[in-house]
Amino acid sequence: MQIKFGKNNLILETGKIAKQAGGSVTVQFGGTVVLVTACMSKEIREGQDFFPLTVEYQEKTYAAGRIPGGFFKREGRPSESEILTARLIDRPIRPLFPKGFLNDVQVMAIVLSSDGENDPDILSVIGASAALSISNIPFQGPLACCRVSRLNNEFILNPTYTELENADLDLVVVANKKGVVMLEGKAKQVSEEIFLQAVDFGFKSLQDIFVFQDEFIKKYGKEKINIDLKKIEPSLQKKVELKAGEKLKEIYKLSKKEEREEGVNLLFKDLEAELTPEGYLAEDIKAALVETEKKQVRQFILVKNMRIDGRGFKDIRPLNCEVSVLPRTHGSSLFSRGQTQSLAVTTLGTGEDEQLIEALEGEKYKSFMLHYSFPPFSVGETKPVRGPGRREIGHGALAERSLMAVMPSKEQFPYTIRVVSEILESNGSSSMATVCAATLSLMDAGVPVKEAVGGIALGLVKEGNKAIVLTDISGLEDHFGDMDFKVAGTKNGITAVQMDLKIDGIDLDLLSRCIDQAKEARGVVLAKMQEAIKEPREELSSYAPRIEIIRVNPEKIGALIGPGGKTIKKIISTTGVSIDIQDDGSVLIGSADADKSKEAIEMVKALTEDIEVGRIYNAKVKRIMSFGAFCEIAPNKEGLVHVSELADHFVKEVENEVKIGDEFPVKVVGIDELGRINLSKKQAEKIDNHEGKKNK
Repeated sequence: MQIKFGKNNLILETGKIAKQAGGSVTVQFGGTVVLVTACMSKEIREGQDFFPLTVEYQEKTYAAGRIPGGFFKREGRPSESEILTARLIDRPIRPLFPKGFLNDVQVMAIVLSSDGENDPDILSVIGASAALSISNIPFQGPLACCRVSRLNNEFILNPTYTELENADLDLVVVANKKGVVMLEGKAKQVSEEIFLQAVDFGFKSLQDIFVFQDEFIKKYGKEKINIDLKKIEPSLQKKVELKAGEKLKEIYKLSKKEEREEGVNLLFKDLEAELTPEGYLAEDIKAALVETEKKQVRQFILVKNMRIDGRGFKDIRPLNCEVSVLPRTHGSSLFSRGQTQSLAVTTLGTGEDEQLIEALEGEKYKSFMLHYSFPPFSVGETKPVRGPGRREIGHGALAERSLMAVMPSKEQFPYTIRVVSEILESNGSSSMATVCAATLSLMDAGVPVKEAVGGIALGLVKEGNKAIVLTDISGLEDHFGDMDFKVAGTKNGITAVQMDLKIDGIDLDLLSRCIDQAKEARGVVLAKMQEAIKEPREELSSYAPRIEIIRVNPEKIGALIGPGGKTIKKIISTTGVSIDIQDDGSVLIGSADADKSKEAIEMVKALTEDIEVGRIYNAKVKRIMSFGAFCEIAPNKEGLVHVSELADHFVKEVENEVKIGDEFPVKVVGIDELGRINLSKKQAEKIDNHEGKKNK
């Protein structure tokens, strides 16, 4: 089946491949094809108390007609791009499984073909919806997904990679028939009005896809399996509410997160000791206590119009901003908001530090990186520390997208930039704290960012027609609320968004309320950040490398590099600098040592500039003949100092005046028709002596 979806047809097929999967669909758009499958375990694992959904997304290099790089020549661990797409699939489908459903479910998306123009991530979300919907797995779909960009003030549905390069908005919209379910995107400081127009454009563009999927499901769908959903016994729930209700109210009065968590844990131990003799399982008692907490938190907000910590719905927790908190780093900052704290550190590098990204659409280099780290002590826990998890990669990518719009161009600031955010405390929206801390750290490092970027997270508690939007949500409000909506931007507009829902969807009117509330809060955060540092420092840290740019004739690049890179390697090994040569003749020389940098610049100039008659050069004797000395005045460039030009007095033997390896200034006195260079030592000495007398 197929339907027009932007510039191309969206094609869904099933029943041809991967037929043993619970649901199997191929999705094609242009020349890009993705296989998406959904499978469910037949039994629930013993002691299972949560829904074990796993989503895997794989990009096979054969899809783009390439063989993987590296020693093993096969795909290895997922790349960051693959992990981010897996999260893009996971987040909108997860809330649409029935509550109490505990069977293992695995969704896999494999890119089979890539045309290098159409991103497979959108197709993967649609494929996941279709595969789950036609399977026997309980799923409250379907979903639809599109990408919206804005180019030359016009919205484009499902743009190509080329169109995205010049767009000022890149927004993924996921929705169901009831409203928007998920948003994720980046922008170049677009206004809230334009952002909402983009969401509206995307949502309207998805209406035909809902009808299309309904027809597909009706034609190919299997009957949904009947599964016993895990439910809390009403009698147990009632007992826990009676015994824990008042105690929870007292616990919520505690100001610190860790104190509240300890209080809830002790309360659970008391309930366990009291209720297990009655035949109730500990896991069921815990589930009933969590449900009681949820009811109380939501009741505070919806009925009493209060937040657990006493704040108003639009209040932001206390903010604190500091810069230059570390002595030897290139730039650093500490951003605190309530019990959420990010330490951000900026490091400046050269072109050699750029990251090579191998993607289906081809290789590219990345000169700005933001890495997010979430150590277990940030939430008072102990657990093994491994590589970054999916959450860490996702939060880092969100913060990086938030800052992309304000980063300087490579021509303006030719450094590779890495920012690391260490989350030292966490109680709500550490990713938005990272955005704020990273901005401060970049400005402290002297990176000429165009504007300061601030971020805020909003929550939602909605029942029936009543919906309360919460500014700066805490961990508890995030856990028991219905939405996590992160908005980052400058004083001029939005730079990034990420919205996840736990309910069916929200309409544009409610979304507009959220956007307006986020803008107001962002202004407060940016004002506080400005108190710490108003603009980027004019001078870089003394510990940061200095990059000098010189321009050479592009035709001379070959001479600068030398056979097999021999010449450029010699300059680097001699001076210890880093050198990055661009095709346009720009040569970037980086070093923390100004003298070494100057030495390298002189060596590059000597290699690439034409020899000038009348100019003074530093010469090194290479060969001695009876009629004079051949001297090197630049790499691979030699000239002759005739015996008559060695000194003012008569020179009988050249070896009495100079020896091999001697260095001294010489003047170029001529270049003949064959390109032979004639040098004079005595004329250079006269100039030196004359300058010396003038200085005296």
